[in-house]
Parts: sequence; structure tokens; C-alpha cells
Amino acid sequence: MLKKEEILLLVYFITIIFLLVLFVVVFFIAFQRKKNKFLKERFEAEKRYQRELANSQIEIQEQTLKNIAWELHDNVGQLLSVANIQLNVLMNSIPETYHNQIKETKGVVQETVQEIRSLSKVLNNDVVLKNGLLKSLQVELDRFNRLDYLKATFKISGDIVPLNNASEIIVFRILQEFLSNVIKHAKASKLFVHLDYQEKALEIVAEDDGVGFDISQKTDSSGMETMHSRAELLNANFSIVSEIGKGTRLFIKYPYKST
Repeated sequence: MLKKEEILLLVYFITIIFLLVLFVVVFFIAFQRKKNKFLKERFEAEKRYQRELANSQIEIQEQTLKNIAWELHDNVGQLLSVANIQLNVLMNSIPETYHNQIKETKGVVQETVQEIRSLSKVLNNDVVLKNGLLKSLQVELDRFNRLDYLKATFKISGDIVPLNNASEIIVFRILQEFLSNVIKHAKASKLFVHLDYQEKALEIVAEDDGVGFDISQKTDSSGMETMHSRAELLNANFSIVSEIGKGTRLFIKYPYKST
């Protein structure tokens, strides 16, 4: 009889231990799930915050560029046009021997007005949206060729896939930042830009034959950070490869499903 009670007591004890262990396991699993859910929500919230912050920064940059474009087109452009008119008046009141110099000066002023208007077009996002990515990029590269900064070549392959407005602006600004760095730092003689419209993604390559730089060294360049953050907004693969003396190459792979 005592053995039977001992066996029952042992069974009760084992059952209690089992239930306790089961409770601990269930509690631990529930706790881990809740913890993982919390961490995931916090990560997503932080990601949304960073995304909104990047969006806000880009909106501010775009508005700043738009304001600069207006100033160039409306104010500076008009002042140069007035200067051109005054040169016409001056030509009629000075000896003929100075007319050639006045004409040369008028030519420089007219070219400057044209360049300012071209520059204002690629700075104003409304104009970029109206012209589209390809035409805006062509305008920018034509400007480099016209000013004889370097020889720029533009290639488009594949069947063109229209992107949404926001994506076109972001892609163009990434390329514009890269082109600006080429002009300012690369000391390049050639620039090649290739847009390849593939089945599922747009692949973009832009490369120069300039002096290059050591990508392993950290720089204070806000332009690099801006390009990276813009690419992240597109969920696009982005990389810049460079080597001293061997130029610089930018690569973007933008999946169409992001549009």
C-alpha cells in the first residue's frame, strides 16, 4: 500500500515538474515572440523614421535647388539680358573701332544667358519632371560638351520603361551629384553614361577616366552620403568603384517593382 502511495506521489511530482517545465517553456517562447515583435516594430519604426528624415532632407534640397533655379533664370538671366541691351546702346554711341570688342562681349553675355537657362532647367525639379529623366540627362551632358569640360557620351539600351515621377527625380539627382563630382574633382577628359533598361530592372553605369580616389579612405563628402541615401529610398543597389589613376565608376540597379 505504501509503495502505491509512493508511486502516486512520484507521478504527481513528475506531473507537477512537467507542467512547471511546460509553463516555463511556453512563457519563454511567448516572451521571445513578444520581444522579437517589439524589436521588429522598433526596427521598422526606426527605418520609417530614417526614411521620412531622408525624404524630408531631399524635399528641402529639391526646394533649395528650385529656388536657385528661379533666381538664376529670373534674376541673373534678366540682369544679363539688360546688360546685353545696354551694350547695344553703347555700340551706337562709341567709335566704330570699338564695335568688334563690343560684339565679342555681347557674344559672351549671350552664351552666359544660354548656360544659365540650361543650368536652371536641370536644377528645377518641375522642369526635370516635365522633360523626363532621359531628356534632362541629355541636357546636362550636352552642357558639359558645349562648355568643353570633357567629352561626354550617353548610351541607352533596351526598351525604355517609364518610371514614376519621384523615382525619376531621385535617379537624376544621384547622377547629377556624380557628374558634379566628376567636373569638380576628377580632372577627366571622358565621361560615359549608360542606361540599360532590362526586363526587371534599370541598370545605370557612369564612369570617367579621371584621377580617381582611394575609396578605403573616409571623406567628409556629403555628396557621397546623399547619393547613398537617395539610392536607399529607391531600394536600389548602389556602388562606387574607384582607384587612383584609373577613374571612377558608379553603378545603380533599380528594380522596376519599386516604382
